[in-house]
Amino acid sequence: MIVKKLREKKQWSQEQLSILSGISVRTIQRIESGNRASLESLKSLAAVFETDIETLQKEIIVIDKSTEEWKAKPFWLRFNLVGIRKRSHLIFLEYAFAILGLVAWLGAIFFESSLQPFAPALFFSAYITACTIRKADQDKVW
Repeated sequence: MIVKKLREKKQWSQEQLSILSGISVRTIQRIESGNRASLESLKSLAAVFETDIETLQKEIIVIDKSTEEWKAKPFWLRFNLVGIRKRSHLIFLEYAFAILGLVAWLGAIFFESSLQPFAPALFFSAYITACTIRKADQDKVW
């Protein structure tokens, strides 16, 4: 849902939105974290944001890569986010690199030493992916 994005656009705190909509702060936190909202909550939020319920239920998955704000991001961050639409995809990549690195490292120890150069490269890739996630979170890219 785009409730958090709309709230931040109007520069409201969760407490202010709670007062305006008549919904508890905890419910707003749940809705912003991705949990389903009741029809009554959606109606209240739609009235406050002066929009319809369908708009509130949209999921933001596209990063606007044409704005000046996006162009101001570091090159390495923009490069690492090419083709990535969701934070969960990047987290999956991080885990995949780490697990494959572990498999390559154990494979080099127990089976074939030709796998040895792959382990550090995969661990480094997991580290770079983790740094990308952290920087994207700090810059509120998602």
